[in-house]
Amino acid sequence: QVQLVESGGGSVQAGGSLRLSCAASRSIFSTDVMGWHRQAPGNERELVARLPSGGTTYYADSVKGRFTISRDRAKNTVYLQMNSLKPEDTGVYYCNLVRGVRSYWGQGTQVTVSS
Repeated sequence: QVQLVESGGGSVQAGGSLRLSCAASRSIFSTDVMGWHRQAPGNERELVARLPSGGTTYYADSVKGRFTISRDRAKNTVYLQMNSLKPEDTGVYYCNLVRGVRSYWGQGTQVTVSS
């Protein structure tokens, strides 16, 4: 079992920045796929960014050029740097770790962007 704990959410005005952190209870393996998803009220959960074990980092079109996903293996932590935030970025952000056939989720952290 791997437990994921997100932090760093909050309320900001449009144009501001936030950095989300996702701390894993165990080591993050190089073969793990890490991702950030978000869910706005009334909407389905959507993939925002994904950091694969190999290959190209994925970003949703709506966040390209503004969000950056990164990983610090020494700290067992994954980050999501969010710049130039927009009101439509509002939602609960969830960290996800895929290891083989298993998928783990954090409890989510709220991000609210006001205009």
